[in-house]
Amino acid sequence: MIQLADYFKYLAVMALVTYLLRALPLLLVKRKITNTFIRSFLEYIPYGVLAAMTFPAVFTSAGAVAPSLAGLTIALVLAYRRKGLLTVAIGAVAAATLFSVVGSVL
Repeated sequence: MIQLADYFKYLAVMALVTYLLRALPLLLVKRKITNTFIRSFLEYIPYGVLAAMTFPAVFTSAGAVAPSLAGLTIALVLAYRRKGLLTVAIGAVAAATLFSVVGSVL
């Protein structure tokens, strides 16, 4: 079990690192970034990080790989057809659930 003093030390270090990572760009970059490559790169970082954090969980989200792949397939098809986020989410959940139910019956 971790001691309370150690916990607060770790918490302080994490807070400091997080703060520095957010504050350093503000301190180091004084003017507006005009390079189009760097600007486009920085604009896509949040999407890339979100995808990297959530995509691996897609394959086990329904409890097994097969229903998860069914939900992913339906989500990709609906997203490709430019359906709304709620429609895509409901379609993926419905497909994974249906696949799980049908798979457990067979």
